[in-house]
Amino acid sequence: MTAATLTAAPLAPARRPGLAAGLRHTLTLAWRSLVQIKHNPMELLDLSIQPVMFVLLFTYVFGGAISGTPGDYLKFALPGIIVQNAFFATMTTGFGLNNDLTKGVFDRLRALPIARWSPLAGRILADTVKQAWSVSLLVGVGAILGFRLGNGALGLLGAFALLLAFSLAASWISVLVGVLVSEPEKVQIFGFMVIFPLTFTSNAFVPTETMPSWLQRWVEVNPVTILADALRGLLVGGPVAGPVVQSLIWAAALAAVFAPLAVRALRRRV
Repeated sequence: MTAATLTAAPLAPARRPGLAAGLRHTLTLAWRSLVQIKHNPMELLDLSIQPVMFVLLFTYVFGGAISGTPGDYLKFALPGIIVQNAFFATMTTGFGLNNDLTKGVFDRLRALPIARWSPLAGRILADTVKQAWSVSLLVGVGAILGFRLGNGALGLLGAFALLLAFSLAASWISVLVGVLVSEPEKVQIFGFMVIFPLTFTSNAFVPTETMPSWLQRWVEVNPVTILADALRGLLVGGPVAGPVVQSLIWAAALAAVFAPLAVRALRRRV
């Protein structure tokens, strides 16, 4: 048989990894992101020092003026500080994703025989673990300063679950920004321009009734206010069902709007 008579057999299409394999890939890539902290200690300091500084400064600088005593203010403000820190922490997802995209890391990962969605899922999962670390640290520092749980361990677990679920949904905003901008620093600029006014025009740090009436209308529907009220109810005491349900509605709405937009933008870019 001569070479002219040979015909090339068609190549079989590459099989995509199944769900179980995709989950393993996601866990591996999430671990990769977490291990990188060892080579970048400043990231760990950012996750640890900044939240503690906010607790100390707000409690001892503003606590007496707002609530009479630092202890009373800590009971009010700690849930709000946790919410603010969670919103800022979601920006690390977009920052890291943009960094991977601009340096070509994301393209190299997608060229490997792994699930197509695992690089993004691994990044989000790793940042969720970082969120849990920050919340644990804030609650621990609050306990040292005198903060006491009003609903015990069950309330604390509920607050953890609610905050992580909301952060997971809000991280899609960060993913969208990280895909659209050209530099990682622009993700940080977006965070400061949007999250700072969003958190400070809420009741995270001061009661709503102390604000002008025109501002109170926005404060009452601000998702930061709703989530802070939910955490206060779970951690300290007070209304729980209403704020928790509203927080979950906000989370579902954010995910429903921004997740498809982020995935579409990511497909176009890669």
